Amino acid sequence: MNENIELIEAEKIQNLIYTIRGKQVILDSDVAMLYNYKTKRINEIVKRNQERFPEDFCFQLTDTEVENLRSQFATSSLDRVNYGGRRYLPYVYTEQGIAMLSGILRSEVAVKVSINIINAFVNMRHFLKDNGKLLERVSTLEYQQIENNKRFDLVFDQLQKKQIETQKIFFQGQIRDSI
Repeated sequence: MNENIELIEAEKIQNLIYTIRGKQVILDSDVAMLYNYKTKRINEIVKRNQERFPEDFCFQLTDTEVENLRSQFATSSLDRVNYGGRRYLPYVYTEQGIAMLSGILRSEVAVKVSINIINAFVNMRHFLKDNGKLLERVSTLEYQQIENNKRFDLVFDQLQKKQIETQKIFFQGQIRDSI
């Protein structure tokens, strides 16, 4: 029974992992939720320990990255301007950032949550490694399908133009050469 709860937690955590700038990351608001902290508090802790969090452990998203995430996943936790929402661009944490954060928080719950988060990162990495070629093939097929659709549209446009040309009416003995 206990293993099922951990499995559900691992799946929940995996759904919170995004790929940004080629790195797997978790949003600061999701990290805070998992650790049962306020987002502001997590970011304050990180700022006080800035030397432990280089760019490859934790970085702030750009406006464009936030918009891309919002449009892809309809993530309401990214709202910055709405009532009760963010006033700044969110930070994201890599697997190494989570490991570093667990060393700073030092509670028993933080250690357990960190282990679950890191396991979720590892599982995602294995999934991407095992299914990378398949995902690449699907992407290639999608690209080929788009290109084929463009070609079909071009052919259909040409056929329609030709059909319009051949349906003209001739009056009073006009002569038209066949094509």
